Amino acid sequence: MTHLGYLLVGWGVSLGCGVLYAARLITRGRRLGARVPTERRRWMTTKDAS
Repeated sequence: MTHLGYLLVGWGVSLGCGVLYAARLITRGRRLGARVPTERRRWMTTKDAS
């Protein structure tokens, strides 16, 4: 394998791990957010936000 091959594989693995981590973090956050009762939610998407 050439130096360019090692470089591309290294960047590919690093970016792939970052994308997988971000996707897992987002899906876990959405799943946990759905478990919070409506009256306890603090973000702007609640209907009763003042």
